Amino acid sequence: MKIYIGCDHAAYDEKLVVIEHLKSKEIEVEDCGPFNGERCDYPDYASAVAKNVRDTGERGILLCGSGIGVSIVANRYKKVSAALCRSTTDAELSRSHNNSNILCVGARINTIEEIKAMVDVWLTTEFSGGRHAERVAMFTDLGE
Repeated sequence: MKIYIGCDHAAYDEKLVVIEHLKSKEIEVEDCGPFNGERCDYPDYASAVAKNVRDTGERGILLCGSGIGVSIVANRYKKVSAALCRSTTDAELSRSHNNSNILCVGARINTIEEIKAMVDVWLTTEFSGGRHAERVAMFTDLGE
């Protein structure tokens, strides 16, 4: 498994912790930036992660202050289902019911321990398919 990860300045420190958390689980990580904590524009990094997920079929994690901005940007890309999660229940359902391929979290909303717990649940939850696959298929190719 390979995870693409990106953030903005508000979540830079949390991104570094999540990267180490993923590596401790022997998960390959590609950091799409930023590479310092200076002010930056989250659409650049959300787009980089979304494009990699779209093009490779791997999954991604995006962080910003609220998680909202990066989720909006990522969901503009076809083949991307970015889920804004605030709890482990959200993370689990985003995978099992919605087959999300990008987890979005807010560094100003959740603690780093909550973020790591969401990451763990999201990584280990499989898509349940069935009736959920039918619903996901209804919106997979929406948009221009």
